[in-house]
Amino acid sequence: MSDKKIIAVIGATGAQGGGLARAILDDPNGPFSLRAITRDPASPAARALAARGAEVVQADLDEEDSIRRAFTGAYGAFVVTNFWAALTPEQEAVRNRAQMEIDQAHTAAKIAAEAGLKHVIWSTLDDSRPQFAHRGIELPTLLGRYKVPHFDAKAEADARFTELGVPTTFLQTTFFYEAFLAGQGPQRDAEGNLVLTTPIGDSPMAMIGVEDIGRTAYGIFNRGGEFVGRTVAIAGTHATGKEIAALFTEVLGEPVSFRPLTPAEVRASGHPIAEEIAATFQFYADTADYFVGTRDLNQVRELNPRLQSLTDWLKANAAKIPRD
Repeated sequence: MSDKKIIAVIGATGAQGGGLARAILDDPNGPFSLRAITRDPASPAARALAARGAEVVQADLDEEDSIRRAFTGAYGAFVVTNFWAALTPEQEAVRNRAQMEIDQAHTAAKIAAEAGLKHVIWSTLDDSRPQFAHRGIELPTLLGRYKVPHFDAKAEADARFTELGVPTTFLQTTFFYEAFLAGQGPQRDAEGNLVLTTPIGDSPMAMIGVEDIGRTAYGIFNRGGEFVGRTVAIAGTHATGKEIAALFTEVLGEPVSFRPLTPAEVRASGHPIAEEIAATFQFYADTADYFVGTRDLNQVRELNPRLQSLTDWLKANAAKIPRD
C-alpha cells in the first residue's frame, strides 16, 4: 500500500484543477497521490488521468454524499467552483450563479471538516465591495448584493471554511492569460489594424496562466501547514495595457495598438454579461494599487519556479492567437 498522501482535486479535468492534477502526476517521487474528482469519469480527460495512475472518482459539489465519498481518506483537497458553468434559464431562476458558488463552497467546507482533511486549498477571489467603498466608487448592484458577483460570492464563501475550522489556504486568482485566446485579445479595426481594447485605462493588471494556478497550489501543498490560515494572492505578470500591446507586437510581428474601452462602452456593448465584464475590469483598473499590490510575483515564483510570464506564455501560444 502506498504511503503517499491523497490530494482530492475537484475539477481535475478542468483548467485550474487540471494544472494541479498534472503537477502531482509530474512528480512521481513526491509525497502526494492524485484523486481526480470529476462529474464524468468516462470523459477523455478523466481517462487520460487514470492512464497516468490517478484514482478517478465521480462527484458533484451539488451532491453532498458524492463529495463525502470523494474526501474520505484524503489528506487534503483543492476546491474550485465555476461561476460560468452551463446553466439553463430555469436553473438560474431557482438559484443564481453567485448563490450556486456559495452553496457549493459551503458543501466542500462542511465535508472537509467532517472528513478531517489536514489541508484544503480554496480557489477564491477578492471581495470588490470594500475596495470600491473605500475609494468612494459607485457601481451598479448585481444579483442582489454584489458589485462583481463572481469575485464577491467566492470571497463571501471564505468565511465558511474558517467558521468550520477547516485548515485552509485561500488562493486568490486573477485574469487568465487564456482569455486572450477567447475573445479578449487584439481585434482588427475597420482599417485592418490590430487593436487591444482591454478596459483598464492606464492601470497595470495582474494576470496568470491557468496552468500556473495548479502548479502554485502544488507548491503550497508541498510546504505542509506553512500556508494554512493564510491568503496567497497570485499572478504571473503585472502589466499595463500599453505594455501588453507591446508584447503582442513583439510576438506577432505586427503592430498592436492599445485603445481601451471605457466601462460605459462595455456596458453598452450588448454582450450578455456586459455588466459583469465592466465591473470586473473596473475592479482591476480602479483598485490596481490594492489588486496588483497584494500579488507578490516573487512569492509566487518561490512556490512555483515554473511560473510563466506573459511574454513566455505568448511565445508558447502565438500560433493560437486569433488575428482575423
